[in-house]
Amino acid sequence: MDFTWTQMGTALVLVAIAGIGVWAYIDYLHAGSELRLQGMLRRMGLDPQMASQQDLQETFRAIRSVCRNCQAEDVCERWLDGKLSGANRFCPNRKVFRELAERARAA
Repeated sequence: MDFTWTQMGTALVLVAIAGIGVWAYIDYLHAGSELRLQGMLRRMGLDPQMASQQDLQETFRAIRSVCRNCQAEDVCERWLDGKLSGANRFCPNRKVFRELAERARAA
């Protein structure tokens, strides 16, 4: 099968468009998880600005990684919106958030 330069160029453009689409979708997912993270901090009584503290950078890097891969996004959003009550037993970061809240109260 012979490919022309036009076909090769079209294929490369389509691959580039697909790559941009994947990148945009991943960026969209990361933005959503960051909003949920900020909401969770507020709901736990923590200042969302603590995520930018130098001594907590590694902690929040790990929190963000877990949040981005979380399977409870829908439950999290409903809980943050007040549509679900009770403790956040669904959150894989709940222990870390609890430790941060205890640390903030002790300070």
